[in-house]
Amino acid sequence: MFEDRHDAGRRLAKKLEHYHGRDAVVLALPRGGVVVGHKIAQTFKIPLDIITVRKIGHPNSPEYAICAVDEKGTILCNESEAKLVDRVWLKEEIKRQQKEALRRSILYRGARKPENIHNKIVIIADDGVATGLSLRLAIIAVKTKHPKSIIVAVPVISEEAAENIREDIDELITLESPSHFLGAVGSHYEIFDQTEDEEVINLLKSRFM
Repeated sequence: MFEDRHDAGRRLAKKLEHYHGRDAVVLALPRGGVVVGHKIAQTFKIPLDIITVRKIGHPNSPEYAICAVDEKGTILCNESEAKLVDRVWLKEEIKRQQKEALRRSILYRGARKPENIHNKIVIIADDGVATGLSLRLAIIAVKTKHPKSIIVAVPVISEEAAENIREDIDELITLESPSHFLGAVGSHYEIFDQTEDEEVINLLKSRFM
């Protein structure tokens, strides 16, 4: 159990000490992942950037992801789940979430350009992973930029998600065993309140001041 995202980020940083002094970049998934990623970047004094991916929640259970989309419109779906929902609804929801991903990317970065991750160690950070669709899409996007290696650092991840990403990354670092996943990321936190846009903007700015 973690006190909050700041606590989880500090504890993850300790498990990442073997990357201290390496040419690395932290890419965090907004919004909650930025709090975790900031602690890692702050500890090692390395750049912090975002990779904006939005989940498409099931219409009857919004927290359960059936697809994910990034700001460029790249889509990854659980096909067996996606084919069971209304196609018109799904198409519109994907458009809506792509628009939100783009909004966040522009708002959070401001005038800053995305970090160059070519031939660098990329640490993808989030506050936890349930279905893993958003994380898998983030990994796909990172691979197109040809990093030296990809490390996923998350406080907690489900067994299914961990299994689905292992072959696509170089290392998975987590604080709790996937076999102990409680079914929802928030169940592993004492405080799991919503991270607001302003906090994300301030955390990203603080890495460049």
